[in-house]
Amino acid sequence: MNNRIRLFLILIGAAAVAAVFTFPLWRPLLVDDTVNEVFPGLTGEQQTAFINLPAEQQAAMQATLQANPTQAVEMARAMTSGDQIVSAAEQEMPQMSDPRVIGQGNFNQIDIIHGGTGTATLYELPDGSRVLRFENFRVTNGPELHVILTRNDNPLTPEDVGTDYIDLGPLKGNVGNQNYNVPSEIDFSQYQAVVIYCLPFRVVFSVATLF
Repeated sequence: MNNRIRLFLILIGAAAVAAVFTFPLWRPLLVDDTVNEVFPGLTGEQQTAFINLPAEQQAAMQATLQANPTQAVEMARAMTSGDQIVSAAEQEMPQMSDPRVIGQGNFNQIDIIHGGTGTATLYELPDGSRVLRFENFRVTNGPELHVILTRNDNPLTPEDVGTDYIDLGPLKGNVGNQNYNVPSEIDFSQYQAVVIYCLPFRVVFSVATLF
């Protein structure tokens, strides 16, 4: 065996030894480390549902956990507890002739977590009563969501919502068509939007600006 071949074999052996000892350093380049971080305050079933959320929603919830742990845990519980679907049979449009549309708008997406779809339509019925109806409605589930009317036509913060809103009561379900009775004495020229609002944490989930 000539010297050139001997030197080549020595170099290969040295490289193999170096590779073994430096394996922990270059292992991350070859292997994916998958981590499913446990979100606090959730049951096992909810943990599974949380892991199945889109990655960007999980990241947003983890960021919220750092800023406001109580809000984040309550929000995560609501998001992973399944949809609350309103029974269609219980929420049909009142059968009265010639209801008049006073205002209508589409629910919007606020951010990666909070958002809704569907329409909100305010009807005045021939007997003078008023009904706010949601159709093809879906919104992110959350703790103690209420349906409110605000003077601001596109509130995004508690300051935008203010304190002079009209509370029509708890949201009946985060999915499904539904009706809400509206006091006849309300002057709707003063109220510009329907808002799905989390009362305890003062968070806007979705807005339908009325036109």
